[in-house]
Amino acid sequence: MEQALEIEMVIEMGVLNVRPGQAAAFEEALRAARPLIAATPGFISLNVHRCIETPNRYLLLVHWRALEDHTIGFRKSDRFPKWRELLHHFYDPPPVIEHYMEALTLSDSK
Repeated sequence: MEQALEIEMVIEMGVLNVRPGQAAAFEEALRAARPLIAATPGFISLNVHRCIETPNRYLLLVHWRALEDHTIGFRKSDRFPKWRELLHHFYDPPPVIEHYMEALTLSDSK
């Protein structure tokens, strides 16, 4: 009997501090930039959450099939310079990007 393949998803996480007064322009630029990252093999999804306490701060969560899909597949692609051009001038300070994999599953499965 063939075993099911276990896929370990990687989550790219960044806290994005957007320059004051630039939130609307940042969100518009991110909508325009999304197809650049979504075209990368191994891309699963992108979610962005706005901070309640600090409205110019965003939490970026990108789900990837594997770490290399982001670090090599996207960052070394011809789409990444355009991504940077569209978005990176909004950040102060530049974001720290980290990658996470699941350590524990604590939710109830029903």
